[in-house]
Amino acid sequence: MLSRVVPQPSVAPHPDIAPLAPLLGIWRGGGHGEYPTIESFDYLEEVRFGHLGRPFLTYRQRTRAADGSRPMHAETGYLRCPSPDHVELILAHPTGITEICEGGLVVSDGSLRMEFDSTSIGRSSTAKLVTALGRSFTLAGDTIDYTLRMAAVGEPLTHHLAATLRRA
Repeated sequence: MLSRVVPQPSVAPHPDIAPLAPLLGIWRGGGHGEYPTIESFDYLEEVRFGHLGRPFLTYRQRTRAADGSRPMHAETGYLRCPSPDHVELILAHPTGITEICEGGLVVSDGSLRMEFDSTSIGRSSTAKLVTALGRSFTLAGDTIDYTLRMAAVGEPLTHHLAATLRRA
């Protein structure tokens, strides 16, 4: 017998993630991708940052082709803030890749900047060979700008994605 899911009461964000609280919510926008081994492309994206009252944010990302016709990518995971100037991003990709990135957090004048470099890339036996990832996020007001760098399939760490998302 399946038990019914009961809505949980609203809880305050954990104090350890207070610097990340401005990220909470749904963000939508568009981006552009390129890499030496593929044709350039545009895409639509939605990112959701949530929380459960624990010392992490939940993260869910989905992209579609720019015309909305087909899904392109997804990733899900957690964003942690173990100290006021340090962040960790732990992600799983449906392509068989897991990603752990760590980096610096700077909060000033209402903006937030996170710089991540991968510390561990896991992959299934059928996943594409990805050896490093780097991400940069800047939140200013109701806009997130981000870039992603990737080392994969024999290419060095190279710019891959850039997007601008706005609070939904």
